[in-house]
Amino acid sequence: MRDQETAPGHPERRLSTKETAELLGVKPDTVYAYVSRGQLSSRREPGGRGSTFDAKEVEGLARRNRRESSGSSGSGGELSVRTRITLIEKDRYYFRGVDATELAARHSYEEIAEWLWTGELRPGITFTAPKEAVAVARRAVDALPEHTGPTDRLRVAAIAAATADPLRFDLSEDAVLGTARILIPTLVAALPPVRRAHRDAGPLAHRLWARLSGRPADEASLHVLDTALGLLVDHDLAASTLAVRVAASARAHPYAAVSSGLGVLEGPLHGAASGLAHRLLLDVLDQGTAAPVVADELRAGRRIPGLGHRLYPGEDPRARALFALLKEIPGAAPALAAARDIVATTARHTPLHANVDLALAVLTVSSGMPSTAGETIFAVARTAGWIAHALEEYGERPLRMRPSGHYVGPRPPQPLPE
Repeated sequence: MRDQETAPGHPERRLSTKETAELLGVKPDTVYAYVSRGQLSSRREPGGRGSTFDAKEVEGLARRNRRESSGSSGSGGELSVRTRITLIEKDRYYFRGVDATELAARHSYEEIAEWLWTGELRPGITFTAPKEAVAVARRAVDALPEHTGPTDRLRVAAIAAATADPLRFDLSEDAVLGTARILIPTLVAALPPVRRAHRDAGPLAHRLWARLSGRPADEASLHVLDTALGLLVDHDLAASTLAVRVAASARAHPYAAVSSGLGVLEGPLHGAASGLAHRLLLDVLDQGTAAPVVADELRAGRRIPGLGHRLYPGEDPRARALFALLKEIPGAAPALAAARDIVATTARHTPLHANVDLALAVLTVSSGMPSTAGETIFAVARTAGWIAHALEEYGERPLRMRPSGHYVGPRPPQPLPE
């Protein structure tokens, strides 16, 4: 083809969509997804049919994809994944380049989710779930033992909702976004309500409150919960998010990808960490001082929950934002004082700042919620971020999340065991 040749006045080599897709190892639709995300540029030649692409630019993208799929990076061999969703930098974090704490202060959880998914704000949007999906999810959750934890309930609800969606295997962007907008409210609606007088309508934070606390909610408390959801919506490649991207790389549908994230989230070093901070706060409130409680934790060889974060040498910006709002709630004063006492007492040993788990614990303790409430808030919030990462991964080469194992066992051939 004339437009692919190197010639005077046309120094760059151009590739057709088909050639570009073959070089990248993706479908032609994915090539245009790269264009929409700004990873490739295209142009139409005068009188030509279809778009063409700069060969050098395509080859550069192919090299980056190969490096990611082999797990190589410039950070000590850790897996590096290009993403346009979240940046963590200098004790601040950003969603698509916008300060996340400012977004959470001004916009609802649903609006922030839309921003994360599409790069567009939709003021006033709320997510609603079809009655059929909610009914299926509730039946599955209601069949679980009474002592079942919240993350298990959410995982079962996600799987049950998937069985009610015949279009779950459609991984096009529009279909995945449609799934996301009904999956999140379905998860919330499937949780057993604590209060009888509740409505499955309005902002998601209002519906979630009835699943977490038996107390009626005032506007200030609902605002804190909604802000917490917005702050927790994503946090780069946390362990659960990486699990979601691995599932999406294998082209698991969104329900299955979210279920993968929920499985990892349940660990005590991830989503369940706020429950440990909740119980610590209750102990401090019961004792009247943090000193004996912190001493018992250290004597047992346990780290103090709710303090420090490997990505923030200084203060966790999510904790700072929530503590500022919690100061406006009179009922939160005792729990806030206990949290400050924990930080001050521990600082004599190791100067660590409060993280978002401690801030969540202040919210859950002061609102009369169970110790598992922070885990529920975390899981519901992070589902939107998982969907954003799944969407990115669906646009990449399939099965690229396949690191190579470094075998260190005995060299073959070995004799058959007797």
